[in-house]
Formats: sequence, structure tokens, C-alpha cells
Amino acid sequence: MTESGPVTARRIRCAIYTRKSTEEGLEQQFNSLQAQRESAEAYILSQKQNGWRALARAYNDGGYSGASIERPALAQLLFDVEADRIDCVVVYKVDRLSRSLLDFTRLLSLFDKRGVSFVSVTQDFNTSTSMGRLTLNILLSFAHYAGRAIMQSQRIQVAL
Repeated sequence: MTESGPVTARRIRCAIYTRKSTEEGLEQQFNSLQAQRESAEAYILSQKQNGWRALARAYNDGGYSGASIERPALAQLLFDVEADRIDCVVVYKVDRLSRSLLDFTRLLSLFDKRGVSFVSVTQDFNTSTSMGRLTLNILLSFAHYAGRAIMQSQRIQVAL
């Protein structure tokens, strides 16, 4: 509490990203994308005391594989990250963002560069915490190692 009143937490603008690989069931009144969103909304609500608020915009990629990052809602999410409209990206599971470790680490690097944290609701992965940052740094180290190993392998093949 300050002299002028209670201290309020910084407002954290949370974007919820959902993805389902197939279009099957998307026409139903309640579907997997909605279930993912509700789970993320409940998590964000549990963080209300920390200033977390869910953005109204829906970033839903129904019918898109996680093997590629070429998805319309993901493109919009990344545009909004670059435009400083998002402070935190929340997903139901890590693989909703990407099934490719290389793409995943690239996305997390972009989030980190922009000061955007990343949360997976069901896997206790939150880059706004010290343990989450440690996990991220370990993951990025492995990705860096894998990238260097691929480049070295390619140089050897060219030399042969």
C-alpha cells in the first residue's frame, strides 16, 4: 500500500492460442478449441491478483497441423507480439504452439526478445518464473547444439 492507496499489479495482456489438427468436430457448439480456451481462461483468472487479463481476440487455428508454423491465427499472434499488444501467450499444451522443437525454440526466442512470457497451462511451463526461465534456457541450449550439429554434418557432406 502506498500513501495514495493500494498498489495494483501491472496489467498483463494474455493472448490465448488454440490449435486443433483436424477440422473434425469444429462445427459442434462446443469443441476442442473452446475447451482449450476455457482452460486457459481459468488459468488466467487464477492469476488475476498478478494483473493477468485475457485478451478478447481469439487466436484459433482449427484444422492446422502443429508441424508447420504457417497458420493464420499464429501469424496474427506473432504480428500482435511484434506490435507490443501482448505480454503473455497462454496455451493448453506446448504442442498446441508447435510440434517442431526448432520452430518452438524460434518462437520462444521471439517472445523473449519482445519481453513476452509463455505459459502452458497443463504442463507447468511459465517463462515468467525463474524455473520457467531455466527450463527455457536449457531447451534453447539443446536447440542451439542441435543446429550446430546439423551445420557441422552438412559441412562434412559438402567436403566429401
